[in-house]
Amino acid sequence: MNDTPQHVHFLGICGTAMGSVAAAMKDKGFKVTGQDDNVYPPMSTFLESKGVAITKGFQPDDIPAADLIVIGNAMSRGNAAVEAVLNRKLLYLSMPETLRHFVLRGRHNLVVTGTHGKTTTTSILAWIFESAGLEPGYLIGGIPSNLGQGACLRDSKYFIIEGDEYDTAFFDKRSKFVHYLPELVIVNNIEFDHADIYRDLDEIKTSFRRLLNIVPSEGMVLLNGDDPNCIDTAQKCPAPVVEVGFSPNCGNQIRHVVHKPEGSSFELFGETFFIPLSGDFNIRNAAMAASAAHYYGIPADKIRAALASFQGIRRRQEVRGTVNGITIIDDFGHHPTAIRETLAGLRKKFGNARLWALFEPRSNTTRRAVFQEDLPKAFADADGAFISQIARLDQLPENERLNPERVVSDIAASGRPAYYEPTADAIIERLKPLVKSGDIVVVFSNGGFDGIHQKLLERL
Repeated sequence: MNDTPQHVHFLGICGTAMGSVAAAMKDKGFKVTGQDDNVYPPMSTFLESKGVAITKGFQPDDIPAADLIVIGNAMSRGNAAVEAVLNRKLLYLSMPETLRHFVLRGRHNLVVTGTHGKTTTTSILAWIFESAGLEPGYLIGGIPSNLGQGACLRDSKYFIIEGDEYDTAFFDKRSKFVHYLPELVIVNNIEFDHADIYRDLDEIKTSFRRLLNIVPSEGMVLLNGDDPNCIDTAQKCPAPVVEVGFSPNCGNQIRHVVHKPEGSSFELFGETFFIPLSGDFNIRNAAMAASAAHYYGIPADKIRAALASFQGIRRRQEVRGTVNGITIIDDFGHHPTAIRETLAGLRKKFGNARLWALFEPRSNTTRRAVFQEDLPKAFADADGAFISQIARLDQLPENERLNPERVVSDIAASGRPAYYEPTADAIIERLKPLVKSGDIVVVFSNGGFDGIHQKLLERL
């Protein structure tokens, strides 16, 4: 594919990665337009600020005469716009294929993968390269505060990309990350997730093995040495492997960890680093990024300065505001492990402050009963929990659905207050008389949760 398109139209443009790529292509001089059903901040306002025209809905008549249609992985057969693209014989690619053809070929691509921590680790790594003056290109499934945007398609030697194990598109069921031409791969952790496309953990491991199988012999794999699933998956990896983690068996062992309210310090390859994030999982994220930067020859003092000045990512333990002494935090967590680790990190950060956790079961996995037993345990560090009705209830047979009332009763059985309220408004009304100055309210959702963050700030 040698012809470079002038006008690119995105179907499903408000997805995190899709929106980031669309904005970055606009920055590079492409004409960019898009369509989506779910048009809400921060992505909608971010795209508007870039001058990207978005049409709400998927009406076929709204598809312009573009040179290339990029079809997001949320699109499926039966969608009116998708059917029009196929019937009109338009040129279309998936988002990962678009990146491979127009961005990734010929570069040193650093691909960050794993069930958890991808966005944070990719953001830290991109910031290290950026602050070291290497001007990397990057694509991140979130908006890092240091960088101001989730994607930058520079003509750089280096490209840093968050590698998702989810499938590519309705017409390509391989994981997105197999398209990314990796030179270095980070594997943060491997757990069961995406119950809508994977049968079990073994299928997920197979997908990661396919990725490791295309890392060149002169490349590198950085592996979570504390995770048995990672170690098992990488057993026959043809590329060099370095294990990173707290375990004594790790080649890059994390030592001398100190947790403070303002962040965490740790030692790695004989150097001490500090990052203003809380929790062991964020220390490992930082250690993975530091190890990758070290591999590419970035000096320790530049890595140290970048980690110390890292400002976090929107929707990852992001403080949305404080009202009457009550702090509202937004977090993208939607898997039991992510919720548990985030709450543990916040507990270390805020000490004895009361932690209230509000959770919307919205992902394709947490809407299902697969985590029925694991979810109640994930809230162990919360002083109280609220669970809403599962999203898109009508799309799942009753026997496959998570039972949020049972999650609540299991949490309550451990002696902590827990409530099931179907809507954001109902949660706020129940929460209002319970909170007081000094409390922390953390909202877990991978969607908009009916604007609950702003509603909390207005009504508390």
